Amino acid sequence: MIHFEWPWLMLLLPLPLLFRWLLPAQTPVEQAALKVPFLDDLAGAETTAVSQPQQWPLLLAALAWILLVLAGCRPQWLGEPIEQAVSGRDLMLAVDVSGSMEERDFIVGKQRVDRLTATKQVAGDFIARRVGDRIGLILFGTTAYLQTPLTFDRQTVVTLLNEAFIGITDDEPATSIGDAIGLAVKRLKNQQADSRVLILLTDGANTAGEVSPLQAAELAAENQLKIYTIGIGADEMIVRSFFGSRKINPSRDLDERTLSAIAKKTGGRYFRARNTQELNKIYQLLDELEPVEKDKQYFRPRTELYHWPLALALLLAAAIAINRTRWT
Repeated sequence: MIHFEWPWLMLLLPLPLLFRWLLPAQTPVEQAALKVPFLDDLAGAETTAVSQPQQWPLLLAALAWILLVLAGCRPQWLGEPIEQAVSGRDLMLAVDVSGSMEERDFIVGKQRVDRLTATKQVAGDFIARRVGDRIGLILFGTTAYLQTPLTFDRQTVVTLLNEAFIGITDDEPATSIGDAIGLAVKRLKNQQADSRVLILLTDGANTAGEVSPLQAAELAAENQLKIYTIGIGADEMIVRSFFGSRKINPSRDLDERTLSAIAKKTGGRYFRARNTQELNKIYQLLDELEPVEKDKQYFRPRTELYHWPLALALLLAAAIAINRTRWT
């Protein structure tokens, strides 16, 4: 259907008539009389008929004005309503990019990769499924900073997550879990109270920052921010050296007690991801714990049509101008 965005501009249609009525009429200019002494000799001459003024330029001008006002009303073509799922949830992801995330104890596509690469793949799929959520991204190492503010543009969040690299925040191998939580609280505290969720993924313990993780968790609980924590890293890994092979625990620095306490204080849950499969299952479980669709909204696509009457009005104005030029 056709819709006018500014229909009140139709009130301008009688404006030319109003100007004609208010402005004084133009006084005709007196022409000098020509006396012909031999008038009698011209008595038999044929007189030329005085041509009447043409009416069609006035009609074209009126039509051009109507089209111009019509274009000003901004006509639009409204398409069929498109259903959009909107959850109303504000979801922030906090991803550890400290030096320990370089540990290559995950397997993706039969290849051994570092923890950050595995996180990018699994978290990217999770973000793509969150239709209707506003999603933000925090990266933290020695310091925490906002990589992506809350947005419905999931593709941009995935792109910026994939562009992250280990040590992007600084050069020191430290982790500021408390600062990451504090930054999430700051970005989410003014949003709807029952829709604030933080998913925090790390492979270590808090070794930097101005706020301790538990203090930040208390602040998050006061602001009704629910935190799901994920401890990432394998429990054991075979290391080969000149002296043979030995087993090590690459996750020995993971502070599971603190991560569990953070989740408990805020009403969330703690998860342990030892491999890619477990990490993927955790994100699938988060889809169930925080379902995507809450209500529905409808969007009607709009196509602007104002350029058609505007173009016709300009063509008519050009025709009138050309006609006046020819007869002057």
